[in-house]
Amino acid sequence: MRRLLFVVLSMAYVAPGAAQLPDRYYKPVKEVAPTLLPFTANGVSAALPVYTSVDWNVPHPELTRAVLIFHGLLRNADVYFESGLQAQSAAGKEGRKAIVVSPQFLTDYDIKAHNLPAMTLGFGPDSWAGGENAITPGPVSGFAGIDAVLAHLADRTLFPNINTVIVAGFSAGGQVVQRYAVAGEGEAALTKAGIATHYVVSDPSSYLYFDPARPDPKPSCKTQNSWKYGFDADVPPYVTATPAALEARYVTRSVVYLVGGDDTDPNHPVLDKSCAGEAQGPHRFARAHAYFSMIQQRHPTGINQMLIDVPGIAHEGGKMFNTTCGLAVLFGTKGCAALDGAK
Repeated sequence: MRRLLFVVLSMAYVAPGAAQLPDRYYKPVKEVAPTLLPFTANGVSAALPVYTSVDWNVPHPELTRAVLIFHGLLRNADVYFESGLQAQSAAGKEGRKAIVVSPQFLTDYDIKAHNLPAMTLGFGPDSWAGGENAITPGPVSGFAGIDAVLAHLADRTLFPNINTVIVAGFSAGGQVVQRYAVAGEGEAALTKAGIATHYVVSDPSSYLYFDPARPDPKPSCKTQNSWKYGFDADVPPYVTATPAALEARYVTRSVVYLVGGDDTDPNHPVLDKSCAGEAQGPHRFARAHAYFSMIQQRHPTGINQMLIDVPGIAHEGGKMFNTTCGLAVLFGTKGCAALDGAK
């Protein structure tokens, strides 16, 4: 059986305290994904819109890969879906065995503007990506929507030859993936189906820490260890385990931190410049290395994680995932020395 490489390529969450967003982020989307994925969470019947490159409600034994692409804060899943199709083409024979899926997390005003069914998940403009609850149809976490997508693709009657899932995200999407790798429960459905799960966290503005210690602590910063930076306050209802239990599980999960060697601008326009973000380091490259070093130091007997620096890449998601190592983590292509050497 060929390995499936399942990818969540997400660029979705802009941190509180980052640069002020333009008005366009608060306007209804122009396009809505045509397929609804129904699911139940917290006793609430909900539905998540998705784009799919094939009809994913019929069996596809020929598929050995899937690429799940999360949109950005503009919620323009159609644009990200198209970028996924382009990446699929660039991956050659490996890409031809893939399904491309792009979920769409909408706001409540998107739903009103497009007269969508009442069960469609509707959030605040940026709350879905942090795992917070939806506004409509009820208290359902954005992470529960991700769980539902993973459960659908773990269905062996539909996808009998999937055996590896890679959940990946760049920039704001890297924040989503890192926090989901800590708190997400969707991996359980994949494990039950015999499917391995891997996470790729690329160039996020910030990370979820397990204690108050920081590389560059800000003593007067009241939010330094609040969610989504830590666990002291504002933890979403989705997250029920203790930080210690989540950390113990997190270090056993397969995580690659894919970092642009030139992502070193301390004044990047969408870098999280809140005091909580700045406590993690001056820029994304430094924050990635500090976080990985912290994880290593807290677990000296070993972790199931690695960090890969990609020279010559600044904060450029398209370029990052088209590098040799980018294509390797997304589509399993060869040539990334760090990954090839780890096998």
